[in-house]
Amino acid sequence: MNTPPVSRRGFLAGSALAVAGSTRLASANPTQPPARFRYGLNMSTIRGQKLDAAEEIEIAAKAGYDAVEPWLGTLGQYVGKGGKLADLRKRLEDHGLTVESAIGFAPWIVDDDAKRAEGFEQAKRDMDTIAQLGGIRIAAPPAGAPGDSAIDPMRAAERYRALLELGDEMGVIPQIEMWGGNKSIGRVSTAVFIAMEAGHPKACFLGDVYHTYKGGSDFASLLQLGPQALQTFHMNDYPADPPRESIKDEHRVYPGDGIAPLTEILQGFHQVGASPVLSLELFNRSYWKQPALEVAKTGLAKMKAAVAKAGL
Repeated sequence: MNTPPVSRRGFLAGSALAVAGSTRLASANPTQPPARFRYGLNMSTIRGQKLDAAEEIEIAAKAGYDAVEPWLGTLGQYVGKGGKLADLRKRLEDHGLTVESAIGFAPWIVDDDAKRAEGFEQAKRDMDTIAQLGGIRIAAPPAGAPGDSAIDPMRAAERYRALLELGDEMGVIPQIEMWGGNKSIGRVSTAVFIAMEAGHPKACFLGDVYHTYKGGSDFASLLQLGPQALQTFHMNDYPADPPRESIKDEHRVYPGDGIAPLTEILQGFHQVGASPVLSLELFNRSYWKQPALEVAKTGLAKMKAAVAKAGL
């Protein structure tokens, strides 16, 4: 799956992954209209309520979301029990919901050739599923990467390019996703480096408030990105305790209920001219014990409040 080398200069000229002249963009802020965000529900947020895919869509619609971010596992279970993707697509369309992204764990990045080939086959099936729902993007996290060592980022870039080329065939864009603390893609800079070196015009970055913090990246790093890179962004917050070194997914809280600099983040999107879909992604077990609709409504209200506080 090796591909011919592509110069970084050529890639940047063609894709605008990184916005050249961020200072110029910043100086244009006074005349730039406020960012207009759309809001998505990542189904991890209500994962503990154990709803099926159709019920999750109904919750998102009743709560007032614009989009959803389903998990491939839940979709597979729905189909395995006799459900049809065509019915889910109609349900989405009837509610005016879009599938802006989806969460899968195909091991596309691994060094083992056989396992990587299997990972690409899995990614192909996942992309097909999302395409049948009318979806346009899918997460590409470092699933399967070893926990004790890092995969060479240049090799990761080659593999990400191959994944993007598969996405061209399937009509679905894989978004490079960082997992804070992951040895292979644990920082914003690493994820963006891989995207840049992939040399593909559709390369983009799936960001996350919690993972940026967990990985030790400064949120100011997001100012190096632009609309092409920032298409979907996971919204959440984190408490002061436990500390960064020991914090886990389950400690995420609603936006505004923690210490994350959400105003800085959101104003940063505005500064670089990006309006990513803000997708609520939580794994809080206490929320899973509450009614799913209540959690979804609360999360949406908290996201909108954060945007309002940022003056956007």
